[in-house]
Amino acid sequence: MKKSTRLSLDVSPELNETLDEISKKTHASKSEVLRKSIALMEVAVREKELHHHLAVINNDNQVVKEIIGL
Repeated sequence: MKKSTRLSLDVSPELNETLDEISKKTHASKSEVLRKSIALMEVAVREKELHHHLAVINNDNQVVKEIIGL
């Protein structure tokens, strides 16, 4: 197993509050929230390279929000 790398991160009070809220809602640590966020960003970057779009869809498979600017 690869050894972990420890990072130090400075965030604004607003971003820290957002991390706290997501952490509570998902019952995950801030570190886990950041790891999952990076994984999601990795998917977005890879799909953008393929000229695909990232979107939120509802239960009827209709796009309700397209994610742009990533």
